[in-house]
Amino acid sequence: MIEIEQSSGNVYADLDIPEADEMLVKAQLAAEIGEIIKRQGLSQSQAAEILGLPQPKISNLLRGQFRGISQAKLLECLIRLGRDVQIVVKPAQDRTHGGRIEVVIA
Repeated sequence: MIEIEQSSGNVYADLDIPEADEMLVKAQLAAEIGEIIKRQGLSQSQAAEILGLPQPKISNLLRGQFRGISQAKLLECLIRLGRDVQIVVKPAQDRTHGGRIEVVIA
C-alpha cells in the first residue's frame, strides 16, 4: 500500500528545507519571471541584458536554481520586465502564529 501525505502547500517546508517560506516566495517569483520571458519570446541572452544578470544566472533561474538571487533582485527583474510590484502590509489573519508572505500574481 502506498502511503500518501497531505502537503502543507509549501514543498520546501514539507522537505524540511531551511528558510522554506523564503524559498517558496523566490520559486513563485522565479516562475513568473520565466513565464514572462517565455511569453515575450526572449532568448536567455536578451533576458540577461534586460534583467542585468549574466546569462548563466538566467539559465539557472529558469531551471529553478535561484539560491544566489535575492528576493529584492527577483522583484527588480519583474519591474524590468514591465510589471508593477505592489507590497501590501496588513495584520496577520492568525495573530497567534505571526504573519506570512504570499505572492499573488494578478
